Amino acid sequence: MISFVKGIIEEIETDRVIIENQGIGYQIYMPQSDLEIMKSGEDVKIYTYLSVKEDAMQLFGFLTKEALTIYKLLLGVSGVGPKGGLAIISTCPGDSLHMAIVSGDAKAISKAPGIGNKTAQKIIIELKDKIDLEEIIVNSTAEKDAAGPASQVQKDAIEALVSLGYSQSAAFQAVKKVNIADDADVEDVLKLALKNIF
Repeated sequence: MISFVKGIIEEIETDRVIIENQGIGYQIYMPQSDLEIMKSGEDVKIYTYLSVKEDAMQLFGFLTKEALTIYKLLLGVSGVGPKGGLAIISTCPGDSLHMAIVSGDAKAISKAPGIGNKTAQKIIIELKDKIDLEEIIVNSTAEKDAAGPASQVQKDAIEALVSLGYSQSAAFQAVKKVNIADDADVEDVLKLALKNIF
């Protein structure tokens, strides 16, 4: 019903923001990672999900479409409500949630308030096939810089670490920390990534 809200940040609270748009103040619940980078008076566009219950209508919002997409996927898992989904995204922001799902890291997901190990396992089982590791790597590289070859080197380095026995999650995090030079090959990235693991 409400795809996004565009306006000026009036107020930032601990778990929500108030956006003024044409004289109307929209209260939107948001993850901590988004709230931390927002400033009062800024112009902002927030992608939203409207939760309708018998006793309340609440807006939940995110600064990216990707975050909204994973949020909607989380809501499709039984036992995960709008506030629970928000808690998970606050606890595992960005690619860390994707990696936790892909690598089966229930411990990381269950750190979210109100999310037990059973629910975390259910999230992994139901969403694992819907998360594309390759897409995560490409998106992560695109964020660092728009260089295409770097993503291939990154991907190869992650695959090499996985073949050495590391989890996909640990391999991804280690490679992500490496500042990849334009002329770097897989071996160079691998050496630096191994330092990040230990």
